[in-house]
Amino acid sequence: MAPATPALEVDVSRIDDRSETQAEVPEVIRAFYHAFEQRDVTLLRAAVTEDWQYLPTLAPNSEAHGAGQMAAIFAHMSAAFPDIHIQILDVVANPQKVGVRAQVSGTQEGELFGIQGSAKPVRFAIHSFHELRDGLIARTWHLEDWLSVFQQIGEFPGGTR
Repeated sequence: MAPATPALEVDVSRIDDRSETQAEVPEVIRAFYHAFEQRDVTLLRAAVTEDWQYLPTLAPNSEAHGAGQMAAIFAHMSAAFPDIHIQILDVVANPQKVGVRAQVSGTQEGELFGIQGSAKPVRFAIHSFHELRDGLIARTWHLEDWLSVFQQIGEFPGGTR
């Protein structure tokens, strides 16, 4: 597993006392978000199972599984937000599932959903639920607050202001 970085902040005191794997859960979660922050598929492979599912799927009717499905997303995010930072705000866990509330911040330097770079700083919420299997993440349900991003940029996809 990838080592944790100081950039990611996890308050392990917020982890549900019922968790039997308190020490393990934060590390796999830290590794997962570190991989996203670094946009590194190799780091992501250390945190997820080979058949990992990312839901909702990235493409309609997609059968893609595993860390490799994120390569194009990581490339897109690197261009859009080269200085991306993810701060984990809350973690709630039990032995099989982990819920995460986090905040993403960065500067929109490149194209994002058809919107040209604005050089505007943005901050938005993400919420994820992770299902664990053998100490790794097997399935992730993930939502981002893109509406707040578009409001901060001052433009919506399709050129609507």
